[in-house]
Amino acid sequence: MERLGVREWPVLLTLCGATFMTGLDYSIITVALPEIGRDLGFATRGDLQWVVTACLLPTAALMPLFGRVSDVVGRRRSFALGVAAFTGFSLLAALAPAPAVLVGARAGQGVAAAAIGPAALALMTTAFAEGPRRTRAMAVNGALLSLGFVAGTIGGGLVTSGLSWRWTMIVLVVIGLVVLAGVFTVVPRAGGAGVARLDVPGAVLASAGLFALVYGISAGSWVSVVAAGLLLGVFFAVEARHAAPLVPPRLLRRPTVLWGMGTALVTYAMCGGATLLLSVYMQDVLGWSALRSGLAFLGEGVAALLAGGVAARVIGARGAGPAVVLGLSVQAAGTAAMAFLPAQAGLGVLLPTSAAMGFGHVLTVVAAVTAITSGLGPADQGVAGGLAQMPAFVGGIGVAALTAIASAHTGLLDGLRTAFVVAGAIALLGTAGGGLLWRATARETRPEPTPEPTRGPTPEPTPEPALRPGPAPGSGPVLRSRSGARPSSSPGASSSGPCPDRPSTPPGRAAGRA
Repeated sequence: MERLGVREWPVLLTLCGATFMTGLDYSIITVALPEIGRDLGFATRGDLQWVVTACLLPTAALMPLFGRVSDVVGRRRSFALGVAAFTGFSLLAALAPAPAVLVGARAGQGVAAAAIGPAALALMTTAFAEGPRRTRAMAVNGALLSLGFVAGTIGGGLVTSGLSWRWTMIVLVVIGLVVLAGVFTVVPRAGGAGVARLDVPGAVLASAGLFALVYGISAGSWVSVVAAGLLLGVFFAVEARHAAPLVPPRLLRRPTVLWGMGTALVTYAMCGGATLLLSVYMQDVLGWSALRSGLAFLGEGVAALLAGGVAARVIGARGAGPAVVLGLSVQAAGTAAMAFLPAQAGLGVLLPTSAAMGFGHVLTVVAAVTAITSGLGPADQGVAGGLAQMPAFVGGIGVAALTAIASAHTGLLDGLRTAFVVAGAIALLGTAGGGLLWRATARETRPEPTPEPTRGPTPEPTPEPALRPGPAPGSGPVLRSRSGARPSSSPGASSSGPCPDRPSTPPGRAAGRA
């Protein structure tokens, strides 16, 4: 596997630092919710839940819009504005004197996160040429994203227990300032023109539809889910007729994008739902504290780092499709094995099963994102970045579904075990999508056969001079004009043209505004 250069690592760590920050934000605030409710005086638990939902909704709803905005105004500019806004709203959240101020600040963080995600991924795909280097960059990004969730779970408990919940937001401010410094010092500015204009009707329809979908999933409102289906249906109809669509339909028709998003949705939904149920198991069945429960996720965090380390090699050796199949299979095995979690002293089963689930999840995510963003031109990388991250937020449907399954049983442990088996079975079914992705990636990367020369009537032999040299072996027939002279050719014409396995201009190197 090709190694990254000394100058490439600071760029990658800056971009991944923003991804780590947004992943950390979600889990670190979740652990601190009880103290936030007591400190600020939230009236009900439902009101307190808006501290999480207010950030999640705008992130999911605005992701496609900001994916195209990054193509219009420039990716580095969009990324820098997103990081600056996220840092500012994190500071406001840390200083919030009342529930309304905190919820408003969290909504601002969600909008900023929607700008950060697609721009960071697009900058990554343009900074690292398609192939081993980009795959390695995606692997590091996927590992740090998962590590952010785990670190937030552990760090949230430590910070909240030792200091105050407000320090969880201050941690995000510090990370944001570091990332912002890196943006202007190590992240290169790419040149070139972006998309000429923005699809306003498509932006409104997509944002409203996704907002209704995620809200319906979070609140259990089927009315919102149906409304989301109608809005998104109108969105696709409008996009098919728009000259500059927000999400070009041709992207959604690409098998690698379609099946990549599908398999990513399966892994996010089942891993997210199972992780939440594991927290319920540790605290409500085993009686562990929030801090001890967070530390128990260390196995999953270490496995995520290991998966990030081997993902690039697996994808480079076998391809994105086989990596998805392998990842979902490991995730399915680990999740289904959680059905053997005991009523007491469950650490011996918990650590290996959660580690297997985390390993398979990260491997699947890296492979799916690699497939979604591969083979696209620079003008589409921002939109592709938004599409690649959408399953992480729509995957909340897995949390709702698995929670409903667990709640349907009279005994809590029996319900949790049933939900784990269902999650493993769905992940295993997702390998079918991985198989289709395997075929799609193999078909798109297969070299096109060289056409046979057209055979016409055999011409009459023309007398040749006795000492005239013939063509070199294997060079084919020599073409001549009617006068018998060889046609002129531009220097290097036969060696500089594009070939199926090594294009003359690597994808992602073309100009794209940053």
